[in-house]
Amino acid sequence: MWYSRTTRGRSSFADSNDSKTADSIGDDVRRARWSTQMRRNSDRLRCRIRNVLMLLGSTVLASLLLAGYFADNALTLPDQTVQSQAIDWNARREEVRDAFVTSWDAYAKYAWGKDVFHPLSKKGENMSPTGLGWIIVDSLDTMMLMDLTEPLADAREWLDRSLTWDQDQDVNTFEATIRMLGGLLSAHYLSTRMPHVSSRRDSVYLDKAVDLADRLLAAFESESGIPYASVNIGTKEGIPSDANGGSSYTAEAATLQLEMKYLSHLTGNDVSWKKAERVMKVLDDQKTEGGLLPIFVHPSHGRFTTREIRLGVQSGSYYDYLIKQYLQTGEVIYRDMWEDALAGIRKNVVVSAQNSGVKFIAELPQGVGGRLWPKMDHHVCFLPGTIAMATTEGRTLEEARRDSNWTDSREKDVQLAIELTNTCWGMYAVTVTGLAPEITWFNATEDDLHPIPEERPLRAPSNTVSEWEKDFIVQPRGAHNLQSPETVESLFMMYRITGDSTYRERGWKIFEAFREHTRAPDGEGYTSLDDVQTVPPPMRDSLESSWLAETLKYLYLLFSPEDYMLLTEVVFNTGAHPFPRFTPQGSLNTSWERVPRSTALERWNMAGKRSHLLKDR
Repeated sequence: MWYSRTTRGRSSFADSNDSKTADSIGDDVRRARWSTQMRRNSDRLRCRIRNVLMLLGSTVLASLLLAGYFADNALTLPDQTVQSQAIDWNARREEVRDAFVTSWDAYAKYAWGKDVFHPLSKKGENMSPTGLGWIIVDSLDTMMLMDLTEPLADAREWLDRSLTWDQDQDVNTFEATIRMLGGLLSAHYLSTRMPHVSSRRDSVYLDKAVDLADRLLAAFESESGIPYASVNIGTKEGIPSDANGGSSYTAEAATLQLEMKYLSHLTGNDVSWKKAERVMKVLDDQKTEGGLLPIFVHPSHGRFTTREIRLGVQSGSYYDYLIKQYLQTGEVIYRDMWEDALAGIRKNVVVSAQNSGVKFIAELPQGVGGRLWPKMDHHVCFLPGTIAMATTEGRTLEEARRDSNWTDSREKDVQLAIELTNTCWGMYAVTVTGLAPEITWFNATEDDLHPIPEERPLRAPSNTVSEWEKDFIVQPRGAHNLQSPETVESLFMMYRITGDSTYRERGWKIFEAFREHTRAPDGEGYTSLDDVQTVPPPMRDSLESSWLAETLKYLYLLFSPEDYMLLTEVVFNTGAHPFPRFTPQGSLNTSWERVPRSTALERWNMAGKRSHLLKDR
């Protein structure tokens, strides 16, 4: 089966076909180029080491004075302006770029053109008979943003000569859309903005995107319009999930809209736009409590097949795409849906930990009105950045506060974003490796986990790691690290919006931990880990494509000048691929209206009745 973000770490792949293809002809040339590049990198490294040693001499005293402070204080840095001025962020940005080059060179040397790369065993494999360009396509726009013209040229040549979608292969609709289609559309967009890295007249990215989208649209051919979990890109047939009774994850249905709408904008063909819009209407017509959606929806009838609510991989990006659809196209209906959902999040799933008071996002196994479960996936760490982005619409906080429509409610939203970002940073700060587990549990009182009819009272959070360590719980089954991007994504958003250099400092600490613990022993490539609470951590021998497409991209942007990729001009899809904001024309519009909602009291009474029914069973 196609790798899916919703089943990360439990992937299975089609048998690899190791027969020679057209892309193998240039292997010797690439290896020679790689060897030359490595020599150049070595020269640059020696120069950087000299510069770093000179800088260390002037900063070591300040570092010693601050060491005691950082050991316990997790939230703020002293004299942030002076601290920021003393740091060469361009140099740190280049170190992130070097980490990408190291990862890419290892992939190009040992697994060129393959969909999967194992950096420890130095081999690759495909997810389909001839490969789908998984790593290459997902990394295109990162190379453009980092101005890596030489590897980009190799990738573009492979796309043009070797990649075909005409394969009898099932792919996950969601993953193929956010990564493959999203990667191609973003590469096309950036090629129009960055002619120095790619010709504006180069149509290969858009041509490949149109071909792929035509195949993916078959997933929407269900009775309800809810897309099937998978689609065969060769036969153009939608395929229900072989688990969950055929239901699709909500994220799989409602995280396709940015890509499909941008495609319609580029081509003038409204088919993909209308199919994406229909999904949103089917979901919203069900008038769920508090704007929170259960994690499973069935393509045959379009109704939810569970009451369980989480903001992790199964449905979290639905909320992300609500506000991003508004930012992308200006459709006000999605801003309204986002505001309803955020109010529901505040009321129903924001909880204070028992000792430190840190805020976390809990789960609702029985839906609204049921008992909360004190578990938070790392994936949920996209949320604080999204809240901040929604509150200012991409502007700086200083600019947004000057608006006449700025309210106390927006100020509270910013505060929630700050506190949730602190929690996500805490997931890194409390482990022995400095890297976050994929799942964190929290200590919470029974009262805090009990449902109440109004927004629950929350305690003021502690600022110290020593207090956090009492509440953050890492269990063996959730201790792995998949090089995930969500926290650094929020750090990037929070820095751009608040201007607080604390977020840059945290990003640097995370990058240093990745570099120390996830680099292959021979230095060739980076890998995911099995246990962040062991030093040295056991390695998984697997490069996640999100490491190249998302994590390193967001770190690079975090250390970039503030006017590089302005948040008022672009929207990042859930795979970190930037699309432009645009004004829809002609038939590209929202052609549906929301069904009137019940009152908060009516929703609470209904949820309470359902909860009692579940207990009686």
